[in-house]
Amino acid sequence: MIIMVICFILLAILAILCLLYLLILVRPGKKVTPDPILLGNYAHRGLHGNGIPENSLAAFARACEEGFGIELDVQLSRDGTVMVFHDYTLLRMTGRDQKLCELDASELSVLSLAGTDQTIPTLAQVLALVNGRVPLLVELKGEDLNVALCEKVAKLLSDYQGPYCLESFNPLLIRKIKEYLPDAFRGQLYTNVCREKKKRTVLNLALTYMTLNFLAKPDFIAYNKEDRNSLPVRITTRLYHAPKFVWTVKTEEELALAHSLGEYPIFERQFKD
Repeated sequence: MIIMVICFILLAILAILCLLYLLILVRPGKKVTPDPILLGNYAHRGLHGNGIPENSLAAFARACEEGFGIELDVQLSRDGTVMVFHDYTLLRMTGRDQKLCELDASELSVLSLAGTDQTIPTLAQVLALVNGRVPLLVELKGEDLNVALCEKVAKLLSDYQGPYCLESFNPLLIRKIKEYLPDAFRGQLYTNVCREKKKRTVLNLALTYMTLNFLAKPDFIAYNKEDRNSLPVRITTRLYHAPKFVWTVKTEEELALAHSLGEYPIFERQFKD
């Protein structure tokens, strides 16, 4: 009898935890109707390749010429300028063994990208170049509790007349940006963090199971193509019908699959619509 009672209590606790997960923790924000122009193909870090480096003005100009949306990454320099650059360290793209946040914008702006004549642009420069010609998908970079980037980005985007949406792996940044841009279309970037970092910490597990959505309340989910069938992706996109972006698409076959699944691809090659 006692064993049956214990089993009943454990089952009740498990049921409550499942409901908590489904109805509160993983649940995205209320369904919104975005500008249709935001739902399309995005060139990952611009249309780069053949001597044109990623996240460069040349890559963004090429994407505009071809009519593709642009996905780009932003983070703050030491003096608080919003720079467009993916890695936290400069080594891979510039050969300089320092973090981007350790240098001022003036120092960063003269560093060559991948040995070309292109340098690290500011977000202000990119906005002036694009000038509303194609939609932007802006990834907010940040691995800690610092959300200072949000105010800086919001100040630039509030004066921008073109279409844009925002995303981040960091739920705190997605939550904070809404304070400054309440009508912006915001997305939670997702991958299996435990797999990627090869470590099962509490934070990695929370991110892997998307349990911090209750903080971010994202409007859409942008997931790694390897994780399109994972439990949190299925719940957010199938049960709650959140719009779904997928990255990084690299072949015609992957592009066709994404379109057939109703996904909006972030791609690394120039595809024809």
